[in-house]
Amino acid sequence: MTDSIIYALDFDGVICDSALETALTGWKAAATIWSGMAETAPPELVEQFRAVRPIIETGYEAILVIRLLHAGETIESIYAGYGEKAQALMAEAGLTVAGLKQLFGDTRDQWIAEDRAGWIAVNPLFAGMAEKLRRLGRDHVWYVVTTKQERFVKKILTANDIELAADRIFGLDRNMSKPEVLKGLQRSHPGRPLYFVEDRLPSLQNVRKHAELADLRLGFALWGYNLPQDKALAEAEGCRPLLLENFLENAAGFGDACKPD
Repeated sequence: MTDSIIYALDFDGVICDSALETALTGWKAAATIWSGMAETAPPELVEQFRAVRPIIETGYEAILVIRLLHAGETIESIYAGYGEKAQALMAEAGLTVAGLKQLFGDTRDQWIAEDRAGWIAVNPLFAGMAEKLRRLGRDHVWYVVTTKQERFVKKILTANDIELAADRIFGLDRNMSKPEVLKGLQRSHPGRPLYFVEDRLPSLQNVRKHAELADLRLGFALWGYNLPQDKALAEAEGCRPLLLENFLENAAGFGDACKPD
């Protein structure tokens, strides 16, 4: 395994299809801030959330997106002005990013304490992913690089019989950007190829801005939370997106991928 590839994988949208759980946790958390929200999220609003999910970088933003949808914002209007709308909503309610992160994590912890099986059930892995990761672990060193809190990643992997040491999960708790994490992994594994797989094109584009990461191979997960225009742009930039059925099927690589400029 000395010269083998090092894999760094995003979690939500690459390994785990967490959109439903994120929406429901966002609703539960939002209901503690704003009155007039029912105990259970309406199914039609959850479907709207799925359509808006690609805009979310970090889980706590689900609280804001859910509230915007509940207040009557359309999918189109959120995409057209998400940053401004989110900031205005936070200012109006006296919210902070740190406070929202804490609330989102606490809401998940409470759900898990009350109904762990139910929480796991709404965090399914993508089809075939569990076996792909078990096989990957036999042949390669791999990491999770995510904006999710690490304890939730560990719980989901463990529930699916996937072993990954805690020190190989880089999440929100580290207070590090993904490029910072990837630079650290490069330093930890000098001379070895490093592959990073992500479903959000903006995250890949951010990695490409760092000259130190010029040797990374970048994979764009088509099955994750991205938009048609993201896929077209990825191809236009010379990045061939990855297909779920082919992902990690080749021990020498992970299928089509792109290198930074």
